[in-house]
Amino acid sequence: MGRLVPAVTRAFDILELFLQGDGTLSAPEITRRLQLPRTTTHELVTTLVARNYLVAVPEQPGRYRLGVRTYQLGSRYAEQLDLAAEGHQVAREVADTCRETVHVALLEDMDVIYIAKVDSTHAVRMVSATGRRLPAHCTAVGKMLLASLPVDELEERLETRLAEGPLEEMTANSLADPDTLRAALDEIRILGVALESQESNPDVSCVAAPVRDRSGRVVAALSISVPVHRWSEARENELTGLAARGAGELSERLGYRAGR
Repeated sequence: MGRLVPAVTRAFDILELFLQGDGTLSAPEITRRLQLPRTTTHELVTTLVARNYLVAVPEQPGRYRLGVRTYQLGSRYAEQLDLAAEGHQVAREVADTCRETVHVALLEDMDVIYIAKVDSTHAVRMVSATGRRLPAHCTAVGKMLLASLPVDELEERLETRLAEGPLEEMTANSLADPDTLRAALDEIRILGVALESQESNPDVSCVAAPVRDRSGRVVAALSISVPVHRWSEARENELTGLAARGAGELSERLGYRAGR
């Protein structure tokens, strides 16, 4: 590996400072935070402004914000992202940590479609496959995705589905009653994660967390599935945190930044 160029490193350090706070900084603030000489800061900022990576804030003299070139680079990066490929990489990392089956799924109408899966390393594990479609209301990922919809859109999808007949019951625990499902989704919105207790498979429990794109919209969900004989309250708490961290990592890969 070659030598890092100090000036380039410092330029990137400056740009990354703008990911914090309100997204505006002055030259003295940059100098103080990065412990740089004032002359160095001035030269780097001048160069970044000239190349449209930074721009002066008109209504705040002496302050800068990210320029259009950073947006163009970010947009090109987003265009090249493959949710399935990124999802599989993150699912692999999560599965390596917990040794359980990890899925990433999308919502289509009132169903979920699994786009990434990494199997448990245990001999006894959940049997599933990418591309499989399941009723969303019977799965942790599906309930997470349904709970993330605007309420009016959820009701429209639910009414359309109910016009075709009752909600499917995959097991005795499936939330096939619309009002029970609505109440469960209300709770999921509060908690920010979804649990499934033997609702799609009588031998499996799951936990799921939302995956967001750079706009903050929920575009997928990541779940961890566990045979019930390995499920416990302590394991639930552990996997809930792990699913949330995995979904957060995938969200960051898609360009999402919390709090912006």
